[in-house]
Amino acid sequence: MALHHVKIFSGFERFWHWSQMLLIVILLITGFGLHGFHNLLSFETAVTWHTGAALALLLLWAFSIFWLFTTRTWRHFIPTITGLWGVLRYYAYGIFKGERHPYRKAYWRKHNPLQALAYLMLKIVLFPAIWISGLAYLFYFAWRDLPDAPAWLEGVALVHTAAAFAILTFVFIHVYMLTTGHSFREHVMPMVTGFDEVDLTPEEEAYLRKDEPEQIR
Repeated sequence: MALHHVKIFSGFERFWHWSQMLLIVILLITGFGLHGFHNLLSFETAVTWHTGAALALLLLWAFSIFWLFTTRTWRHFIPTITGLWGVLRYYAYGIFKGERHPYRKAYWRKHNPLQALAYLMLKIVLFPAIWISGLAYLFYFAWRDLPDAPAWLEGVALVHTAAAFAILTFVFIHVYMLTTGHSFREHVMPMVTGFDEVDLTPEEEAYLRKDEPEQIR
């Protein structure tokens, strides 16, 4: 195995990442405005922006899910027990001792076990929770005549807010992780250029240089 600069993030992945980041920031700012945490926007403007950003994000997620399964990129998000303890130990202890990160990206697996687990939970727990509760709140007019609808609406709002705070926590941790290990620029640039340092087997290197030379530097 040898390290090479390989394009592991496609143009769509980078577009998806930065668009998702922008829309989530808009949703968090407008959502907290609706809850009265700030007065940066009027209530009506916050509702309009929040709804628009939410629908745009749902559309982006729909395309992302289609892309993940048609390209089989979903495999990168399946966590594995192998190496998980080493990564957990590194972030809990080793990073403060200046130890080397125990995981090295591979061509077939670009996320370490902890990243894969975190992203999977985000995609199958937090995102569906915020989708379903948000749509239920948006279309309350369609079910407001059901028995105990106001009480159900309160529960929907609590789930939506709890999921939003959980996503905000994920964002804070994600940004914090960019300040650890390598420089901030080294962490961010792969999601700008698509290229990152990856461990390649001789067979993988030979394949890339022969069949996809634009994917390796």
